[in-house]
Amino acid sequence: MTVIAVLADPPREGCGYPSLPGTSPLSTTEATALYEAVFRDLIRSVDRSGGDLLVNHPTTEQLPADARTGTDPEAELRAVVTDTLEDAGDVRFEPQVGSTFSARAGNTATHLLREEDAGSVAIVTPSTPFLTRSAIDAAAMKLRTATAVLGPSTAGRCHYAGFTEPIDFADAFTPPSVQTLAERTRDAGGDVDFIQALPTIETGRDLLDVVPLLRARFAAERIVPEHTATFVHEHGLAVHEDDATGDLTLVRD
Repeated sequence: MTVIAVLADPPREGCGYPSLPGTSPLSTTEATALYEAVFRDLIRSVDRSGGDLLVNHPTTEQLPADARTGTDPEAELRAVVTDTLEDAGDVRFEPQVGSTFSARAGNTATHLLREEDAGSVAIVTPSTPFLTRSAIDAAAMKLRTATAVLGPSTAGRCHYAGFTEPIDFADAFTPPSVQTLAERTRDAGGDVDFIQALPTIETGRDLLDVVPLLRARFAAERIVPEHTATFVHEHGLAVHEDDATGDLTLVRD
């Protein structure tokens, strides 16, 4: 089974989606609530898949100074996981190691593959609410024959990165990460495959992709990520075309 390492920050102000308050109508508190909603949907998808869930959390010292509280990051994330899943007994929690995201992701993947003999490891973050159980299982099937399986996102990003062998992870997750990760895998002599492209959330611009897709799936009576959909509904988020400029904008209905 693939170990799905979710690199996640505790859901507190100053962590997760820090660019949203300045690029969208969402406040800092609301951006934090959205991050937690996406995290809940993600871990639920992983829990329902054939993968093993590992929550890879920062230490207090790795958090921005204004985001440090008296609560341990692991304890805060563990509480959310316990509240979200029916049975969280098999969920692993491990601290992140490294000074950048690429270093932390690379250290996690390399350790699991080399030291724990994991057959495959995937790196994900609470960045897309649309990573479903079926998508995770489809990626695991592809990892039986590919060295790396990548999930493309907008702006050259990557919403899922699975590996069966370590690669050179130095700065590999810096955008355009989907290109860099593919090139590094090929440089190491490996094969690359892909799963479906999905939008990710970092800035308000990203919500112009996420919110309409979420509302479209709801209108079509298809499965939607429950916690994220609830957040969007309760905050009245929608995307409209500006009559004057023709640009799409995120609004509150």
